[in-house]
Amino acid sequence: MHAWPASEVPALPGQGRDLRIHDTATGAPVTLQPGPVARLYVCGITPYDATHMGHAATYNAFDLVQRVWLDTKRQVHYVQNVTDVDDPLLERAERDGLDWTALAEQETKLFREDMTALRMLPPRHYIGAVEAIPGIVPLVERLRELGAAYDLEGDVYFSVESDPHFGEVSHLDAAAMRLLSAERGGDPDRPGKKNPLDPMLWMAAREGEPSWDGGSLGRGRPGWHIECVAIALDHLGMGFDVQGGGSDLAFPHHEMGASHAQVLTGEFPMAKAYVHAGMVALDGEKMSKSKGNLVFVSRLRRDGVDPAAIRLALHAHHYRSDWEWTDQVLRDAVARLERWRAAVSRPDGPAAEDMVEAVRAALADDLNAPEALAAVDRWVARQEEAGGTDGSAPGVVSRTVDALLGVAL
Repeated sequence: MHAWPASEVPALPGQGRDLRIHDTATGAPVTLQPGPVARLYVCGITPYDATHMGHAATYNAFDLVQRVWLDTKRQVHYVQNVTDVDDPLLERAERDGLDWTALAEQETKLFREDMTALRMLPPRHYIGAVEAIPGIVPLVERLRELGAAYDLEGDVYFSVESDPHFGEVSHLDAAAMRLLSAERGGDPDRPGKKNPLDPMLWMAAREGEPSWDGGSLGRGRPGWHIECVAIALDHLGMGFDVQGGGSDLAFPHHEMGASHAQVLTGEFPMAKAYVHAGMVALDGEKMSKSKGNLVFVSRLRRDGVDPAAIRLALHAHHYRSDWEWTDQVLRDAVARLERWRAAVSRPDGPAAEDMVEAVRAALADDLNAPEALAAVDRWVARQEEAGGTDGSAPGVVSRTVDALLGVAL
C-alpha cells in the first residue's frame, strides 16, 4: 500500500530543540532524545468513512512531532497502518451493498487526498492489515507456544495475565477496563475466556466473511491489536520513540498492543512514550462515526475552504485538549490565514529571529501549537503597527510557518 506525496519542508537557520512531550504511561512529560533516526508509529484509519475533524486533529498532532524532529536535523522513520479489514468496515459494506474491498480502497484514497491537501507529512511505511497477515500469523503462533495465548471455539485469545506490565499504559482499574473493552470492540462477556479483558488475536473464519490462511491457526483474520504490533515490530523494532493515536486508543488498543509486543520479545517497554491526542466534539458530543456527528475534511474542501485554514483551526487547540468544532473556530482560522498572508506579502518587516525561536520553543514544549500561533501573531502585529526594514523577514516567517506548522502562506 502506498502513502501520499510529501510536501517539501524548508530548512530553517539554526537548529530546533529536543521534544518534551506528555507520556500517558508515566502521566508526566518526558524529553525525547532519539538517535539520528527518530521512530514513530501512529495508528491509522479503519476506512469505512471519510476523514473527519477528529482524525485530522490526531494526524496533525503527530505531523508536528515529525516537524519538530526534522528541525533538530534528525531523520524520521514514521509508520502508519490501515485497518482495511474489520467489523465496522464489513458492516458498512453490507449495509450499503458494497464490496468491502472497494469501500476500503475508496475511503483510503480519499484519506490520502485529505492528508495531501492538509500537507501532512506521509509515513515511510503505510501498511494495510491485509498485507500484514503473513507477518501476523507467526506472532500469534509464537504467543500460543509461549503459553500467552489460548484457543476458544476456534478463535485465539491473548492472556493479559501473561504480561506483568499489563495496565501500565492506561493505568485504569479493572472495572473501567471492562467497560471500555465492551465499548471499543472487545467481548468481555464471552463465556470461556480466562479473563474478561483477554483480547482476540485471531478470529476463526465466519460464514460470509473474508478469511485467510492462518497456518496452524486455521483460516480466519487477525484481531485489531496484533495487527499494529506486527507492523511496528517489523518496521521499527522494540523501544521505538513514540506510539501515537487518539486518546480513545490508550485502552484497549495501545495497552493490549504493548502487552503483545512485550511478551513476544521479552523486552520492555514497547515505546518510550505513549502520546494521545484529545477528542473533537460537535454539538456537545465527541465526533464519531457511530454518532454520525461528523465534519469531513473533504466536504470542507469541496465547499471551498482553504486546507491551510483547516490546519490553523487545528493548531488553535492544544493537541491533548478535548475541544469543539464550530463555525466560529473556522472563521477565526480563515481570518488568521488572511492576516498572515497579507503580512508576508509585504517587502519587509521587523526582524523575525525571535519569532522563529519562540515557535520552536512552543512546539518543543509538548507541541504547544496555540503558543506557536501567538508568536507569529505577535510578529504580524508588530509589522502592522510599525513596519520594519528587514527585507528577509517575511520570507523567514513564511518558511517557519511552512516548516514547523505545515501551513503554506
